[in-house]
Amino acid sequence: MANDQGEGPAIGIDLGTTYSCVAVWQHERVEIIVNDPGNRTTPSYVAFTPAERLVGDAAINQVARNPTNSVFDAKRLIGRRFSDPLVQRDINLWPFKVVKGPGDKPMIVVTYKGEEKHFSAEEISSMVLKKMRLNVLRIINEPTAVAIAYGFDKSSGIMKRNVLIFDLGGGTANVSLITIGNDVFEVKAVAGDTHLRGGDFDNRMVKHFVEKFKEHKVNISGNSRALRRLRTACEKAKRILSSTIETTIEVDSLCNGIDFFSNITRAKFVDLNIDLFRKCIEPVEKCLIDAKVDKNWVHDVVVTGGSSRIPKVQQLLQDFFDGKELCKSINLDEAVAYGAAVQAAILTGMRNEKLKDVILLDVTPLSLGVAIRGSQMAI
Repeated sequence: MANDQGEGPAIGIDLGTTYSCVAVWQHERVEIIVNDPGNRTTPSYVAFTPAERLVGDAAINQVARNPTNSVFDAKRLIGRRFSDPLVQRDINLWPFKVVKGPGDKPMIVVTYKGEEKHFSAEEISSMVLKKMRLNVLRIINEPTAVAIAYGFDKSSGIMKRNVLIFDLGGGTANVSLITIGNDVFEVKAVAGDTHLRGGDFDNRMVKHFVEKFKEHKVNISGNSRALRRLRTACEKAKRILSSTIETTIEVDSLCNGIDFFSNITRAKFVDLNIDLFRKCIEPVEKCLIDAKVDKNWVHDVVVTGGSSRIPKVQQLLQDFFDGKELCKSINLDEAVAYGAAVQAAILTGMRNEKLKDVILLDVTPLSLGVAIRGSQMAI
């Protein structure tokens, strides 16, 4: 379909801190676009080598052997100053180098084709987006995209509907309360913690297993390559523990030729992170207080973001709302892209319905979906 806005179908992109996702409206429904390796989400990683620049899966697959030139979590630096204590805390955790640039702007330092290069966080994020090579129609905030994905824009029976969006991803924890009525989305309040994230749960596991590995009389806390490989194994274990009660951590030749093997149960994972899980509920309370809305007035509670799969987090959230059933039928990694694709289709006239202008009160660098139109269908 072609019109004056360009050729190709309308798509939506969730530019995430740790993973990104693309969806398209076609055949009268939303379809998630797989990337070249066949995955439905793409790591928000950019890596620099002596020969080339890699983005996505190719970048994350070589992290262990090239940690200082593999950049991730770049979105966490957008809009922040180098002197920000939170930025300084992150810098101490990253294997790549970040220095102070003009105007106290954090700049990421890498070696690319034999030369030292400085990039801003915005430039790194644009490299992920550039892989799509498309034109931006509109930027919408993640809560609105998720609400559209669940069809709350077509809700009937209640004049106004209060929807709480609980978004716990790899990079941030965000909570938004949206009031929907007469096809208008109004963000009543937002709250969150940009330094409470799925990566923190991984860190607790990494710390636990670093101590376990000391049984071999080896301390890997200063070995960036070993820590990267262990972190990757811990992230995989975290995902598995959302659907099973026990899994294993296996890393061949983790350090000094020593293979590492250990078990971890869901109960142990919860024990390592219970204080962080409980902290996830604090933004929910603050959001409702700021919106002056009692929890009993919330009609729907939607969870999104990969880390919201964690059963204990869902249990704590459900308990807070006195057992209310959570909306989680759409893949938690794909909901933002799904909603953005629907909005893109509406904007380009590919979906035959009207949606009034969305009231955007919370478009932040760490929380966005992108409505896009273009001809390239793979990322």
